[in-house]
Amino acid sequence: MMNKPHQITIKDIAKTLGISVSTVSRALKDHPDISEETKRQVQQLASSVNYRPNALALGLRKSKTNTIGIVIPEIVHHFFSSVISGIDDVAYATGYNTMICQTNENVEQEKSNIQAMIDSRIDGFLISISKDTTDFSHLKRLQDDGYPVVFFDRVCEDMPSHRVITDDFEGARIATRHLVSVGCRRIVHLTSAPSLVISRQRRSGYLMALRESGIEVDESLIFQADSRESVYAQVEKLVSMVPHIDGIFAINDMTAIAAIQVLQQNGFRVPEDVAVIGFGDGPMSEIVSPTLSTVEQKGYEIGAEAMRMLTRQIEGGVMNSDFETRMFTPVLHPRESTRR
Repeated sequence: MMNKPHQITIKDIAKTLGISVSTVSRALKDHPDISEETKRQVQQLASSVNYRPNALALGLRKSKTNTIGIVIPEIVHHFFSSVISGIDDVAYATGYNTMICQTNENVEQEKSNIQAMIDSRIDGFLISISKDTTDFSHLKRLQDDGYPVVFFDRVCEDMPSHRVITDDFEGARIATRHLVSVGCRRIVHLTSAPSLVISRQRRSGYLMALRESGIEVDESLIFQADSRESVYAQVEKLVSMVPHIDGIFAINDMTAIAAIQVLQQNGFRVPEDVAVIGFGDGPMSEIVSPTLSTVEQKGYEIGAEAMRMLTRQIEGGVMNSDFETRMFTPVLHPRESTRR
């Protein structure tokens, strides 16, 4: 029986030249990020071995499925569930279906999810990156391969892209200034991984509010705790600070609520001893006692706008060019946890 002749693929060219498959793909598309010498080598070899793009693969890629992929860190988080609601409402109204994957804050799972969506022939991506994501090559490759991509909330700072975000700097500034307005002068900031843009922006907003209020910055009052578990893991550290602090600004509501519970369990009063403010305005903020002061993050609006932005890219056929940024400013909701 005659063996089926082997059709030369991009992988074959990459292996021969000792370069990556993505580099070969971009070189064949005359991508500006690839050097002229590499383009010449790739195109010369492709010609000599009679390389032809896989017609079936191209046909599948160009066919429209009216399905978009949503990649988020976690579904149970109120903010992300609100974003999904906004996305779904706009998607349904415009004839699109959604496929949702969560990364559980793991970059390898993020890569796997994205590949699974590519294999499912989705039309575009809405992505909020994981805490672990510091190398954006798998995300840049999506753009290079022509997929429309919109980032929301957690974005790639070093990667030009369409994005829909919260004004994290201003939201943190508003929250910290509120603590100052009720008399706080020694304010702890519970932050998240420094690799995340939102962490750096909220930290900067906190610092700006202190400087604007004439309060000297004390770096020892800033430490990483961005979940209930991380707060309880550092109970002794937080409790030991209480005699010397009078306010806490937490990077999200669940961290703020955990801080309130730790303080109460150790005999301190909120807000009389320590005022506490969060970020997000999830439903728990009005259930906890005392009710939590926070800034509203507008998750639904962010999701709706991200989907509209992605739809414009898909329908307009202009992908990953003339990058847009849409920013929503948080709104202060003062409640009992800062009401002195």
